[in-house]
Amino acid sequence: MTIQTVATTPFAGQRPGTSGLRKKVSDYLQPGYLENFVESIFNTLGDCSGQTLVVGGDGRYFNRTAIQVILRMAAAHGFGKVLVGQGGILSTPAVSCVIRKHAAFGGIVLSASHNPGGPDGDFGIKYNIGNGGPAPEKFTEAVYIATQSISVYRISDEAAPDFDKIGESRIEQMQVEVIDSVADYAELMETLFDFPAIRKLFAGGFTMRYDGMHAVGGPYAHKILEGMLGAPAGTVINGTPLEDFGGHHPDPNPVNAAELIAVMFAKDAPDFGAASDGDADRNMIVGRGLAVTPSDSLAIIAANATLAPGYRDGLKGIARSMPTSTAPDRVAKALGIKCYETPTGWKYFGNLLDAGLATLCGEESYGTGSNHIREKDGVWAILFWLNLLAATGKPVDTIVREHWTRFGRNYYSRHDYEAVESAAAEAMMENLRAQLDGLKGRQLDGFTVDFADDFVYTDPVDHSVATKQGVRIVMTDGSRIVFRLSGTGTEGATIRLYLEKYEADPARHDIDPQQALAGLAAIADQLSDLKKRTGREHPTVIT
Repeated sequence: MTIQTVATTPFAGQRPGTSGLRKKVSDYLQPGYLENFVESIFNTLGDCSGQTLVVGGDGRYFNRTAIQVILRMAAAHGFGKVLVGQGGILSTPAVSCVIRKHAAFGGIVLSASHNPGGPDGDFGIKYNIGNGGPAPEKFTEAVYIATQSISVYRISDEAAPDFDKIGESRIEQMQVEVIDSVADYAELMETLFDFPAIRKLFAGGFTMRYDGMHAVGGPYAHKILEGMLGAPAGTVINGTPLEDFGGHHPDPNPVNAAELIAVMFAKDAPDFGAASDGDADRNMIVGRGLAVTPSDSLAIIAANATLAPGYRDGLKGIARSMPTSTAPDRVAKALGIKCYETPTGWKYFGNLLDAGLATLCGEESYGTGSNHIREKDGVWAILFWLNLLAATGKPVDTIVREHWTRFGRNYYSRHDYEAVESAAAEAMMENLRAQLDGLKGRQLDGFTVDFADDFVYTDPVDHSVATKQGVRIVMTDGSRIVFRLSGTGTEGATIRLYLEKYEADPARHDIDPQQALAGLAAIADQLSDLKKRTGREHPTVIT
């Protein structure tokens, strides 16, 4: 067999976003589209001779085809070994775990995360570096530049081996090792959490419902929850990964995980509910009649971290994305540690984790994780809550309400306006930026503006600077309005509006969040003119 050099021409728009190159499947079906991007990754990496690469994805449509192409191209670029998840399946957290355990050069993750799948859905590809985390912006920008001048790509003409069976084979001089998709990850989880205590919890009649959303988390939940921890069969629902996620939107929030919410809000609800997303890096935690916000989940995990064996020595710090509520900040202050505020995107946590400045990290978009890997981790978060429930003997709602009593409640909500015309979204943001200098001290319907800015982040480790990371308007009582454009969509622009209001009085902790935040929502629309500029009377999704 031979290495072929194939002539190609650039495709416009192959700039990776916060989580790689996410596009419609129809874009990836164009001849050379995937090959151009993969070639640009490998060329940016430089000499790959003898290196080990990890490859896997969430099982969505085009996953298997993409792996076949990547294996043939990796062989052409001289990689010594590729570790592939059985059936092409590896959750994003598992990719990070495998990279770190096997000291791999890096890995390619095939997923569009929580975006819909299927032939008419989305597909994505991103590169993770040797620490297991997403490649930094300087790397992804170099990849983009390479895509705009590419003229050839290299690929073996040898067929890709069967990756449905665990074992070893070769393409050219490259070894292909198909590994158990769950084993390394499950082994790591067992070192972090008190599995005997959780097994005892289930043995005592504790009930749970985990919704895999027909995404990649299902095999991990079946193995760990129903296998290693002894949860009854049927605890895991929608646990078989499907190329189209069963026609559902694999985003674990109260809107898209409506089936789980209905179960958990019923009179005969299980004790605990949870879900993860397309690639199992996000999570939702649900108690009986209570969906826990991601910001509260991070804060509660931080406040109770030492109950889990892997965190008994305490936390070095907490990191949260800027739009995430300030609930974790209050815990950090009580613990006497620093809480870092970063832009949205897990790659910004990597330097903090590697430098030993932070132990726990979280984003408002249902992403929580720690220094055990360099990605957010949905199954890890669920296991942390199970450890917490086993250690305290208390139900979810009691744990949450006791936390609010101690630290106060941060009423919080995100309003998404999806597939907005890009020019209109950009114009709205520019209009907001133009108002920032004049907002300080203004009275707005009972609130006084403390400061307003377009968030700029200076990394405390490498001193890199990220600008234009979201417009934030902060009131003197700590209430916040934040606007940013998301980088995870594939159609038009997604405007995300974040609203936050702090309430210390336990007697006022049972107000409906949208009611508590209604005044801030009105101010946000007044300042942004969002409805008029976008033609949207209501958000696409409220979480």
